[in-house]
Amino acid sequence: MGDIRREDRERLEYVGAMLGELRRMTDAERYPMLTFLIEMASLEANEITGKENRSGRGGSDRDAVA
Repeated sequence: MGDIRREDRERLEYVGAMLGELRRMTDAERYPMLTFLIEMASLEANEITGKENRSGRGGSDRDAVA
């Protein structure tokens, strides 16, 4: 997924950051399904921009959902 326009990459990075904020707001213990769906969207945004393994958050966020 290498050829992505800079504007699109910036937009997706912004969306990913906002999804991270939304995920923290939903709190996995109170809204587990919503948290899961937001996490899946976040992972997709990161995969498109090629940041799936560079985010530094790794499995710690996913473990909270699982």
